[in-house]
Amino acid sequence: MPLTDIQIRQLSPREKDYKKADGGGLYVFVQRTGSKLWRLRYRFDGKENVLSFGPYPAISLARARELRADAKALLAEGIDPSAHAKEMKASQVALTEHTFAKISADLMAKLRKEGKAEITLKKKQWLLDMASDDFGDRPITTISAAEILMTLRKVESKGNYETGKRLRSTIGQVFRYAIATARAENDPTYGLRGALIAPKVSHMAAITDRKGFAGLIKAIWDYGGGSPSTRAALKLMALLYTRPGELRLALWEEFDLERATWTIPAERTKMRREHTKHLPQLAVNILRDLLAETGSNYRTFPSSIARDRPISENTLNQALRRMGFDKDEHTSHGFRASASSLLNESGLWNADAIEAELGHIGADEVRRAYHRARYWDERVKMADWWAGEIAVRAQQPKKPED
Repeated sequence: MPLTDIQIRQLSPREKDYKKADGGGLYVFVQRTGSKLWRLRYRFDGKENVLSFGPYPAISLARARELRADAKALLAEGIDPSAHAKEMKASQVALTEHTFAKISADLMAKLRKEGKAEITLKKKQWLLDMASDDFGDRPITTISAAEILMTLRKVESKGNYETGKRLRSTIGQVFRYAIATARAENDPTYGLRGALIAPKVSHMAAITDRKGFAGLIKAIWDYGGGSPSTRAALKLMALLYTRPGELRLALWEEFDLERATWTIPAERTKMRREHTKHLPQLAVNILRDLLAETGSNYRTFPSSIARDRPISENTLNQALRRMGFDKDEHTSHGFRASASSLLNESGLWNADAIEAELGHIGADEVRRAYHRARYWDERVKMADWWAGEIAVRAQQPKKPED
């Protein structure tokens, strides 16, 4: 006999759970706690299954019968109601939880755990925030290539072609992470690769001829402006030709002045591996003088404005501008190109040793270890020779006025 609402309300708990049938496989499951749950028993593919509809009275008798009818209709079409219910629940979760902003946050957390450099994380977050302003609260599976292109076009309209290119790549990284974590099935940015204006490639300005570089070195050693951190950093950029961020963010604990080595931690190198450099005596002297001037601050190159923060790359470039070197002539990053060109031009050093000193070792782990072991002695000699060349140029007499 079919149940009535009065009968269901009057069902009392017993010592053991029990069932009260309504017909067609639908029944109320009465628990010892007094809870009343709707369930449907059915057979699919020769096996008996049970589907839960929810509690009574939240799910009324009439609604439970509607759900039973829906399940029967699915069975008639050869669809398992339980599997269908799981798919519908997953779809609902995707619509409410798997948004672009949520997956972006998950990706950033992953990159942070992987030890990506803080400056890299900040740049990526800036790009992700730009995308999230347009569709961050949208389920990632509903975001189309056309919508992404509209966001990219807004960036392009301001002439920021390189930013547009990086934004497309970063949005694509979020979609690929969503695919890898089973929250999306395709990356709509893939088809947008040829839609954007290609940015004009501009290399970091650098002085690479011997005469010009000699003038640069003389200007740096004669420079009396800026803070002690700025003056020391410029000299060490010329001597050690690391990436500006590797030097600016250095901590005193990374230097062993007795053994004349500097170990740059993996999280601050582009290759994401620890990189050790030999410190020629001139570099050791500069560091010792700097320590005497700035004190025992944990940062090697503290800002004169806030000692808990490092000097900025802009500070170094501004100092070069004050010396008379404009942005199209030389930048702080340009010291790497200067050293690479002049060391190779000298013909004295193995090209692979120069690459190892620059931190340009390839991805192959065996080759990395081989480079570190084989070329260390040559790198030490090369660093000392390079420091000697700079010391000579730093002491060159000034040219007479024209």
